[in-house]
Amino acid sequence: MSKWLPLLLLFSALAGATPQRIVSLTPHITELLYLIGAGDRIVATDDASDTPPEARRLPHVANYRSINSEALLAQQPDLVVAWRSAQARMLEPVTRLGVPVFYSDPTDFASLSGEMRALGQLLGVTTQANAAADAFDARLTQLRERYSKKEPVRVFYQLWNPPLTSVSGIAWPAQAITLCGGNNVVGEAASPYPQIGMEEVLRANPQLIVAGSQHKAVLEHWRQWPMLEAVRRDALVLVNPDQLHRFTPRALNAVEALCQAIDAVRHR
Repeated sequence: MSKWLPLLLLFSALAGATPQRIVSLTPHITELLYLIGAGDRIVATDDASDTPPEARRLPHVANYRSINSEALLAQQPDLVVAWRSAQARMLEPVTRLGVPVFYSDPTDFASLSGEMRALGQLLGVTTQANAAADAFDARLTQLRERYSKKEPVRVFYQLWNPPLTSVSGIAWPAQAITLCGGNNVVGEAASPYPQIGMEEVLRANPQLIVAGSQHKAVLEHWRQWPMLEAVRRDALVLVNPDQLHRFTPRALNAVEALCQAIDAVRHR
């Protein structure tokens, strides 16, 4: 049984009608709702929802740290869509009042299409939602088939610096490295966002260093370590963080760019 079926049955019992006034509390949710054809029902978002451009004109009732419950309830929503891991506790005052909440909880690339399909069914836009999910699944499969069985390349992903922080496990960029056939040099770290000592990176000697940024200067500090293979090969690469760090189909644009960067190292 689909993990979404109990939620859909619950919403049917609670609401009795297709939701028409939706509050979206994170950027990826806002983008998904527009993608599946329900964007015109969003009445409020969070401060960071900026895609598509029309989302920027909506009232804001949340940011990455908090939710303004009073402002949210003033919008009289018949559905709130939120990020479970970050916002479930903050929404307790709202759920106690009986406002239905759909929790987004994508754990990996493959789960994203299921979420689109579930939202499509809940909101009565199954045709557009399923088409978007099918297109995403097809592209994800194509990328996996093209890159996942190639020769591994040692990759270090710089999430930010300082402190020097990377990604491991199920963190979205870490999954992207694996999907592309890369070997994440800190992939076994206990935390999904581990702080890394420079000595650890030097020992791992990555062949490619990647940062989620649009500013080339964020990687320049690596040039003081010319013995690193990535520096020697000038394999210091940026990927678009607005794509890779956001749980939407656009993430595959950045994944493809990352795959191409890893593939380029293979052929040097």
